[in-house]
Amino acid sequence: MPRVCHFTGKKTTFGNSISRRGKAKYLGGVGRKTTGISRRKFKPNIQRVRALIGGKIVRIKVSTKAIRQGLIVKPPKRNYKPAAEASA
Repeated sequence: MPRVCHFTGKKTTFGNSISRRGKAKYLGGVGRKTTGISRRKFKPNIQRVRALIGGKIVRIKVSTKAIRQGLIVKPPKRNYKPAAEASA
């Protein structure tokens, strides 16, 4: 399964990691020089959670932002008691 949020659509994005050397001009140096540029990934914080969708409990991948925003409805906690304990 892909690393994509079910609600917000957040997914892995790409960018560059820039390596530099030298001292900044405002600190008295001759300036920062780029020594290398490599590709990198920005991965969203995706969690697998159980949620109520369409009246059914399903496991979905959602971002933590969606959880904090309250976009998911978690199923109620089970209140299970063994048969021996229930009759006593």
